[in-house]
Amino acid sequence: MLMRSAVSAQLAPLNSNMDLNGFSGDKAESRLYVGNLDLRITEATLIKMFSPYGKIISEDFLWHTRGPRRGEPRGFAFIQFSSKEEAKLAKEKMHGRLACGRPLVVRISSDRSLEEAAAQSSSRTAASAPRKPGLPSQPTGQTNKSAKIAAIKNKLRALEEETTSVKKQKLASDSITSK
Repeated sequence: MLMRSAVSAQLAPLNSNMDLNGFSGDKAESRLYVGNLDLRITEATLIKMFSPYGKIISEDFLWHTRGPRRGEPRGFAFIQFSSKEEAKLAKEKMHGRLACGRPLVVRISSDRSLEEAAAQSSSRTAASAPRKPGLPSQPTGQTNKSAKIAAIKNKLRALEEETTSVKKQKLASDSITSK
């Protein structure tokens, strides 16, 4: 969920020719995605870093809104410049630049490459996650869900077999002691 920052309210107002879900036309090309932000970077710092490249008309700094990390930054933001030329210049100058020891990822937010990078990031996360015994490696989605269900069923079956063998052993030992 997106929580709009207090700093955004202080910036220049947005044009009214935008749709409700975002920006259209040239405005979409003047909006930057800024990722790989260190958690120590604040909204004010982000604005100071990008303001030399043009007039910033809005900034959306994203925060966790629920869960154990509630109130912490999510590590990315969106910055809207007044023109696409300013946004392109900021992208060229800031992409890969170190901020708090981390290279910034700066892209035009309408680029398809942003969606591809997110897909690669999620697949890398899934691939680097430790595998649990009995869970086959499957691609994400419905197949992965089915594999997890099958693994749980197998585990339950093994537990049931273990329980019945313990009961049989107990019955056998009870019958031996009663004779």
